[in-house]
Amino acid sequence: MHMIDNLALGLSVAMTFHNLGFAFMGCLIGTAIGVLPGIGPLATIALLLPLTFALDPVTAVIMLSGIYYGAQYGGSTSAILLNLPGEVTAVVTTLEGHKMALKGRAGAALAVSAIGSFFAGTVATLVVAASGPLLTSFALSFGPAEYFSLILLGLIIATVLAQGSIFKSIAMLALGLALGLVGTDIQSGEVRFSLGFFELFEGIDFVAVAMGIFGVAEIVRNLENPENRNKTVSKVGSLMLTKEEFRRATPSVLRGTLVGSVLGILPGGGLALSTFASYILERRVSKYGHEFGTGAIEGVAGPESANNAASQTSFIPMLTLGIPANAVMALIIGGLMIHGIQPGPGVIQSQPALFWGLIVSMWIGNLMLLVINLPLIGVWVSLLKLPYRYLYPTILVFCAIGVYSVNYSAFNVFETVLFGLVGYLLYKLKCEPAPLLIGFVLGPMLEEYLRRAMVVSRGNPMVFVERPVSAVLLAIAAAALLAMLLPAIRRKKDEALEE
Repeated sequence: MHMIDNLALGLSVAMTFHNLGFAFMGCLIGTAIGVLPGIGPLATIALLLPLTFALDPVTAVIMLSGIYYGAQYGGSTSAILLNLPGEVTAVVTTLEGHKMALKGRAGAALAVSAIGSFFAGTVATLVVAASGPLLTSFALSFGPAEYFSLILLGLIIATVLAQGSIFKSIAMLALGLALGLVGTDIQSGEVRFSLGFFELFEGIDFVAVAMGIFGVAEIVRNLENPENRNKTVSKVGSLMLTKEEFRRATPSVLRGTLVGSVLGILPGGGLALSTFASYILERRVSKYGHEFGTGAIEGVAGPESANNAASQTSFIPMLTLGIPANAVMALIIGGLMIHGIQPGPGVIQSQPALFWGLIVSMWIGNLMLLVINLPLIGVWVSLLKLPYRYLYPTILVFCAIGVYSVNYSAFNVFETVLFGLVGYLLYKLKCEPAPLLIGFVLGPMLEEYLRRAMVVSRGNPMVFVERPVSAVLLAIAAAALLAMLLPAIRRKKDEALEE
């Protein structure tokens, strides 16, 4: 009965004309940037973050969330029609989806992608609604030591699941933690690492970091790489599935939903991991394994369902524990903190309208995306033909206006340019920037809970292993880090012996 009351509260919040309008806007923008290769939800949310400051926090997070899971829908359109994955998670869809398009079944591939995503999103939303209060109740029993260990676990898992070298990921995490320490120490009042700039007394601006590393750097990367927009668009054909296609796709959708709902909770690479895991699972269990690589519908239905389910359940650790499951969640946490809301177990009690309004808006957003995607396929295909030279100047102008409007400071604009160069340098060095942003967001929280734990224990560091929950979390973190470091160390040792 209590759950029904909470969902009724969420429905009353999400169904206001204002929130419906911004949910639709977020889904539409998310679909568009998912279709366009090379932009992505991370850069888009970073660029649009300043625009949310004038909005109510609930409306802002509903719109940003719509952009996030809308991009997962949109990425499959270009993957199927043009063999261009608009999102990293749509890479798997190209393997079978584009092959179906070449065989004249693009409409069926798009339909099963949209329907599977809607079903998976609906189930995952129910998972979030059911598990959120349970996790929150458990987290409310945590003390400073448990929170420190939990945040440390989140940082390590986000690092070990990041793409590329584990050592580079750790370096990015350390850099993010260091950047998060810039500014005035809350306890002592001392200014740290400001380099004499009074603008840094309150710390490095979050919007400047996010917009620079993921927005400006992304534009420079796209300008560096020659465009290739002359690919032939396959004929879409009928959107109706045959009875045989429906029969084969249904169990794949169910399996993909289960895989995505579980793996989406993992910090770091749960979203991308879910699509690859689902594809591998489908290849192993399908009776039509010999068709994989030539256009098997299971290879579209499973990964697309897993993708959307994971994008929904990735909100669970963010809302209930204050731990971002990926860089986009870190951005949304930053946006909430700017509005004075600290994500974590207290949100469901202090901000019930935000928590339940967001959950209900997820289901509404999935329904909107089902309506948006299929009828507007022609529009999304025409977007792919728009020259990038017309897009990037507009993006840069809005970027500068947005970051200036945060504090009305030109210094923030220069910060954005600087971090844009840093982001481009990281790209050239093949360093994944996501751990940097997660470290930047969680670093101050890690320091705060470390200090609280040490004050409560009167300086005894054994408090972290004497408390059972904290000790278990630290053991899991150590095991995860060790599991990733050992192969790399062994490989370096073998190379040294060969030399």
